[in-house]
Amino acid sequence: MLVWCAPALAKDFWVYFGTYTGKSSKGIYASRLDAATGKLTPPELVAETTSPSFLAVSPNAKFLYAANEVPKFEGKDGGAVSAFAIDTATGKLTALNQKSSGGAGPCHLVVDATGKTVLVANYGGGSVKALPVKPDGSLDDGGTFIQHQGSSINEGRQSSPHGHAIVTDPANRFALACDLGLDKVMIYKLDPAKAGLAPNELPYGSVPPGSGPRHIAFRPDGKFAYVINEMSCTVTAFAFDGKRGALQTIETVSSLPKGESVQRSFSTAEIEMHPSGNFVYGSNRGHDTVAVFAIDPKLGRLTPVEHVSTKGKIPRSFGIDPTGSWLLAANQNSDTVVAFAIDSKTGKLSPTGQELQVGTPVCVKFVEVK
Repeated sequence: MLVWCAPALAKDFWVYFGTYTGKSSKGIYASRLDAATGKLTPPELVAETTSPSFLAVSPNAKFLYAANEVPKFEGKDGGAVSAFAIDTATGKLTALNQKSSGGAGPCHLVVDATGKTVLVANYGGGSVKALPVKPDGSLDDGGTFIQHQGSSINEGRQSSPHGHAIVTDPANRFALACDLGLDKVMIYKLDPAKAGLAPNELPYGSVPPGSGPRHIAFRPDGKFAYVINEMSCTVTAFAFDGKRGALQTIETVSSLPKGESVQRSFSTAEIEMHPSGNFVYGSNRGHDTVAVFAIDPKLGRLTPVEHVSTKGKIPRSFGIDPTGSWLLAANQNSDTVVAFAIDSKTGKLSPTGQELQVGTPVCVKFVEVK
C-alpha cells in the first residue's frame, strides 16, 4: 500500500520512473519531489506492467502513457502502448487500456499538445505510429502508421530503419522522428484531431553518416532543435523553420570532453532542454556522464560547459524538473536514480547526495502534485 506525503504543496511533483521489468522491477515507480528543497521520497510501485521503458504525460497531466517493450501483443509480433489515469493527489496510476504500437520494439512516445494523439517510435520495426486518444484518456483504434525505408553506412547497426524517438514541435504542427538506421530526422505534418501523420514537403533533416540519431529536444521558442547521436557520441544543432517544418544544420559537436575519443563501449542516450532554453543536457553511456552545453540564443550554437559523472553505470535517461532546479539521472545498470542540483546561471550540476533505488530505470517524467 502506498503512503504519500500530504497535503500537496506548491512546487511538489510526482516523479515517474519507467523501467525494464525483471528481478528488480515490476513496472512504473513514483517518488515525490519537493522542488523547493530537492528532497525525494523513496520510490513506490504505482503500476505493474511489463517493461514500460519510456513514459509520456498528457498536457493536462491527467494521463500517462508507457511504451511496453514486449515481443508479442495480442498474439502478434510487436510491442504495446499502455494508458493510465493519474491521481495527482496521491500519485497512483489506474490502468485504462493497451493498444499495439504498430511495430517491434517501441522505445519512445509523446503526447501531442492537444492530448488527442499519442505518437510512438518503434526501434525494431523501424516505424512510427499515431494512436487516437479518447476523452477518457484511453487509446483508440485507427491512426496513421508509417513504415520507414532505407539504410545508412554502418552495416552492423544501420542496414535497416530504426525509429528511436518522435516529438512534436513547440507549435504542435509537425512531428519529428529520429531514425538511427537512416541517419535522418523524418518530418511529418501532424493532424492531432485525426491522429494523422503525412510526409512534409521537406521530408527530413540529416545528421553526418554513421551518427545514429537517437533523441531530439527543442528550444522552447521553437527556433532550434538538438539531436543527440548515439553511435558517434555527438550532438547536432539545427535551426528550425516552424512555418515550413524545415531543419537546417548549424553544427555537430562532440558529447564527450575535449580530446576524448569515442570508444566501442561509449554511446549517447538522452537529451533534455532546460526550461529556460539556455542550456541543453545529454547523457553518455559507458563514459557515464551528463554533458552540459550553453546555447547561443541568436545562433543556436553550443558551448561545452562541463561533463559530470552520473555516479552510476549507463545513464539511459534523465529528467529535468519543470522548475529547472533539479536533474535526476537514471543509471540503468546500477539500479539507481541520482539527483543533481542545477545552477540556473551556469547550467552546472552538483550532486545532492540523494540516490534512489529503482530497478533498471529507463525514463524520468514529472507531474505536479494537485
